[in-house]
Amino acid sequence: MTDKLKIGIVEDDMIIADALSEMLIAIGYSVTEPAARYTEAIDMIENQNPDLLLLDINLIGKMDGIDLAHTIRKNFNLPFIFLTANMDSSTIERAKDVRPSAYLAKPITKEQLYSAIEIAFSNFNSQPQEQINIDNENSANKDFVFVKDGYAFIKVLFNEIIFLESDANYVSIHLAAGKKMMVRNKLDDFIEQLDKNLFLRIHRSYAVNRNKIEGIFPTELTIGSNKIPIGKTYRDELKKMMGIKE
Repeated sequence: MTDKLKIGIVEDDMIIADALSEMLIAIGYSVTEPAARYTEAIDMIENQNPDLLLLDINLIGKMDGIDLAHTIRKNFNLPFIFLTANMDSSTIERAKDVRPSAYLAKPITKEQLYSAIEIAFSNFNSQPQEQINIDNENSANKDFVFVKDGYAFIKVLFNEIIFLESDANYVSIHLAAGKKMMVRNKLDDFIEQLDKNLFLRIHRSYAVNRNKIEGIFPTELTIGSNKIPIGKTYRDELKKMMGIKE
């Protein structure tokens, strides 16, 4: 059901890249093959699907890490952390424009790395989807959400979510095989992080994965052994979305 966070490394110094890989693996993350230049980084993002990037500002070639960050913000739904030995004022101004999740100054310790990554994911995953990147074509293809579980962020695939249940400021995520996770969030805000064509709000306290619906009745629907109430204000939209005509 869950996967480790995969961290992409974009660093032109292979000794530093190897050291970062070792630290990340020791912490418990998985890592990509490191990239040293802009084109290699794009290829890595597209083919290895990292969940977060550690991005050195100085790269091999004409395009630097800030140029890459612009492309990431435009075309990919990824948080990134800048790595740097030093920055002059003009570089700082360029870096601010792309709004990185964090900055880490070299040399980097394991503790700094862990804290920066966890905070970056907490901030990134708590944003409404439109704030992350509303025009991002790739975000439409996203099929997962990260859910905070203790000190870790767990990847949950959309197709593993059966339904969502709201209780005040918490959302219970009901998964296959009777498993359940809970996040501190409002149902409206959490749904914004999901595929709007897949998850339907059917009640003020419930949303369901439309692919899991087995039966629809006047006041409730069934998913396996679960009977979920249908709110009056949501009934017509549910029937429309499910292609039901009376």
